[in-house]
Parts: sequence; structure tokens; C-alpha cells
Amino acid sequence: MASPPLLLLQDITLTLGGAPLLNGAGFGVGPGERICLVGRNGCGKSTLLRIAAGEIQADDGTRFVQPGTTMRYLPQEPDLSGFATTLDYVRAGMGPGDPEYRAELLLTELGLNGTEDPSTLSGGEARRCALARALAPEPDLLLLDEPTNHLDMPTIEWLERELLSLSSAMVIISHDRRLLQTLSRSVVWLDRGVTRRLDQGFARFETWREEVLEQEERDSHKLDRQIAREEDWMRYGVTARRKRNVRRVAELATLRQNRRTAIRPQGGLKMEARESDLSGKLVAVAEDVCRAYDPAHPVVRDLDLRVLRGDRLGIVGANGAGKSTLLRLLTGQDKPDSGTINIGSALSVVTLDQQRRTLDPNATLSDTLTGGGGDMVQVGTEKRHVIGYMKDFLFRPEQARTPVGVLSGGERGRLMLACALAQPSNLLVLDEPTNDLDLETLDLLQDMLASYSGTVLLVSHDRDFLDRVASSILMAEGGGRWLEYAGGYSDMLAQRRDTTLAARPRQDRVDAPSATPAATTDVTPSPSPRQPARKLSYKDKLALERLPGQMESLEAEIERLRAILADPGLYARDAAAFAAATGALEKAQADLTAAEERWLELEMLRETLQSS
Repeated sequence: MASPPLLLLQDITLTLGGAPLLNGAGFGVGPGERICLVGRNGCGKSTLLRIAAGEIQADDGTRFVQPGTTMRYLPQEPDLSGFATTLDYVRAGMGPGDPEYRAELLLTELGLNGTEDPSTLSGGEARRCALARALAPEPDLLLLDEPTNHLDMPTIEWLERELLSLSSAMVIISHDRRLLQTLSRSVVWLDRGVTRRLDQGFARFETWREEVLEQEERDSHKLDRQIAREEDWMRYGVTARRKRNVRRVAELATLRQNRRTAIRPQGGLKMEARESDLSGKLVAVAEDVCRAYDPAHPVVRDLDLRVLRGDRLGIVGANGAGKSTLLRLLTGQDKPDSGTINIGSALSVVTLDQQRRTLDPNATLSDTLTGGGGDMVQVGTEKRHVIGYMKDFLFRPEQARTPVGVLSGGERGRLMLACALAQPSNLLVLDEPTNDLDLETLDLLQDMLASYSGTVLLVSHDRDFLDRVASSILMAEGGGRWLEYAGGYSDMLAQRRDTTLAARPRQDRVDAPSATPAATTDVTPSPSPRQPARKLSYKDKLALERLPGQMESLEAEIERLRAILADPGLYARDAAAFAAATGALEKAQADLTAAEERWLELEMLRETLQSS
């Protein structure tokens, strides 16, 4: 017999600003379940989670929480005001029977000491403190709204492992695909006010969503044919020629209304960067660059780097490693202490600021886009009506007079993109552009960057987005040292042969042997560039034949290990087995990446030799 749900929402309705935001939405969470809640920005995900947490009241519907259930909610923007220290804030979220040592332990794991003044914390520090408050009691149910926002890569990886180790049930809203694929076992999709559920992990979601939309398209076609038959009867039916049948007239009106309000989501995002003239071939050249605010702790040391036109450079490192300083150096906003930086010619720079400081919360959406000057937006060299430009970024016409301060985090993210992409540029500087954006917008942003002929400097902690966009990764190795790696984030990990960042400020790496050894990859060094290969060696031919089978074995091993880690009680029952499985999964993922890279290298070499 199935366990009763810890939390149940049924037929939740809520209207904001005259339009229904939620219209019969709901979901249930059983003990140990891990659910990701997904949907477009502004569709009501955070609102539904707040209703689940009891933060706000729905207009109608049922909210049931199993008596005795402990629940913790992580909002997108936690409020730490009124507390003297971070430790006080975390302890305030704990119950009488909760072990107090957990508060100090988690704060230490998250890089805080408990004595910090909450009013002085950065966005990332406040998020880490709020995470400690949510996780410290080890509640029965965790409700997490964008838990990775403003976190650096080491903290995201730590959080992933910590959540895997908990037996708590979870509902997670996140744009981090890698996190959702690792943690989720079910998906709740909020779309046009209603929810649908898939009892499989996020990896299956996008295929399932397309299947649902294709079925709706078929239903739409059937409805169109029914409308056509009714219109034919209205025009040519014998009864219609004599007297209109009131019932059938009403039915036709109902059908047309259903056609307007049902089927596919309204609108489609159109994202295109306005490009100016080409920059010079060299965008930025750094030679022996050093920069330090404290001589004992250099931010940049002996940096040699060439950024060429068309490069997509991803900059990765822990908070405080110097990513923002590096951006300022490469764009000429800051000067090095020593060394030289030559900035290229004819650069038109557009910067997307992660703090969104340029947005006035009291200004309307329309005034923000137009600069307060009428109804037209200057988009590159042409003028666009503000309503039409708003629609390109999925804003409704009635939102034109909406104050920016009441927009959701994702809507403010889209507004920043709309402002930035209207300006002509050949160098985009994107500082955490993925924060709060929904998965569909991330896909479109990725497509836009793929077709952008200019240069992109990208700071991001989104591992999947870096894999999709970056042509190389500049990694903070600690002590002010930065190294560039070809490819995306996974490529960088494979080249380092280590999935743990060197800049991690704490020792939380799992170094347990694998319970079941993953298949080993046949990775051999590529031919020296000074002595190009004239033909594939016997060893290369053998590797080319064996690598596909090895990749299949590694994929199967990864699925097997993920299935083991899906057991919410594994860590409490056998911590050693959990550690072994986690270490084996990290190794298998790194081996798979290395095998894929090696196969691609050999296949390209084979094709080159055949064509010559």
C-alpha cells in the first residue's frame, strides 16, 4: 500500500491582475520523492511553491499537509533581516529536537563561520546561509526555489551531493539541467495554469513535453475540422436557411473560444543579437598580467591569453576567484598592476549585469525598453514598436505599464536580455546570464549565441550551458593562476582528469573506490602537431573500433549508478556504499567524456586522411 502524501495540492486557482495564473493546478509529494517543477518564466512556478509552503493563500483549491510533517522552504530571495549573525538566522529555522551542531556544520561546509552580519552578505553568501537554514533540520520535505542561483561551481557540486545524501522528499525549481537530471525522479510541468506529471526523471521530460504538444496539435486539427463542419452547416444547412438554431450557434461560439484558449502556449520567444561592424581579429591579448588587491592574495598572476574574434570564452571559478576582475581587465575597464593588455580595435561592447542594477524597479516595462521616450524601441539601426518588441521576449501587451519591481526573477532576466540585445555589438559580456531563466529561454539564448558572429565573454556556473556554448574554458586554478582549456565544461574536466575544482575552499571530495569498476577508455595521446600523422596507426584503428562499445558500457554504468543513488535511504543505511557509488559515478562520467573526445578526434583524423 502506498504511503500517504506528505503534501497534497488539488485544484489550486489563483488570479493576479485580472488574468488566472493558476487554474486547477496541483501535485502530491510522497515520502522520499524528488520532484522538479518546471515551466516557462512567469507561468506561476514560484507562486505554486509558495502556496505549497503556506506562504500565500490560493483563491480556491485544497492544500493538505500530513500532520507531523516537517517542511522547509527556500525562496528565491531570502530575507535575512532582523538577525544579528548568520548562525542566529540558521538556528531560528530549527525545531526543538533538531541537533544544533548541524547549523554550524553546514555553515562551515558552505564557507561561512556563523559570525557574519546578514546585512553585509553578498547574493551568493545570503543564498548559502539560506541553504544552511533549510537543510540543517533534515526536514521531511524540502521546497527549493532556484537553489543554485548566485552559487559558485564548488558549492553547486557540494549541494548536489548533499541533496543526494538526504532522505527528505524534495520539490525543486531550477534552470540547472545537470542538477535536475541528477536529482529528479518525477517532473511536474506547469503550463497555462494547469499541471501535468511525468513519473520519470528530467532526462525524459523534453521528449515527453514534445509528445504532449504534438498530441495537442492533433487535437487542435480535429477541433478545426469540427469548426469547419459547424460553419458549413450554418451557411448551407436547410434549418439554417430558414431559421438560426440557437443551440448550435452557442456551440460554435464555444468551439471557437476553446480554439483560442487551448492548445499550444501563447507566443514564441524571438531572440536575436543586433550586430555592429566586425571588430579586429584580436579582441584582447594579455601578456604576463598580474592584478592583486592584497599582495598576499593575487587575483590574476602571470596571465597569458589571446581572445580572437568569434571566440566564446567561458570563465569559471569559485566566488571570489576574480572572475569579475578578469572581465574588467579584458574589456579595458581596469588596469593590470604589471604586464600588458592590448584591447582590439572597433569594439562595440554590450554587458549583461547579473545584479541587474540598471533596472529601475519603479519604472514600467515600456519605459525601461524605450528609455521613457515614446512608444518606439531603437533596435540596432531600426525602430520597433515597444509592444511588438515585448512580444518577442514573451511579454504580454497588458504588461507594458507593469512596474519592473513586480516582475518575476525570470521576467527581469528576459527584460535585461531585451535591453542588451537591442544594442548593436560585436562583443557580448555575459555575467551569469542564465540566472532565473526558464529552460526554453536558455535553449533560445544558446541558439542566438551560436549564430552570433561576434565574440562572447561568459561567466557562468551552469555546467550544461557552458557545455553547449563555450568554445574554451578559462579556469581559476587558485593563487591567481588561470588556465585555458579547449571545449566546454565537461571537456575541461576530462582534460584535468578530475571532476572536483582545484579552487574548492573545503575538503568535500569523495575518493572512494568504485564498487563496480567502470569500463576503461582507450585514450592515447594525439599525434604531435609538428609531425602530423600520414595514416592511422594500428593502435588508433583499434581504438576507433573499440571506443563505441566502451562508450555504451560507460553509459550503461552511469545509468546503473544513478539508479543506486536514487535510493533516498542509501546514505543513512550504508554511507560507505553511497560514497563508493558517488565516486564511481564521477569517474564514469569523466571517462565517458574522455572517450567521446578521443573518438571524435580519431574520426576527424580518419576523415581528413581519407579526403587527402
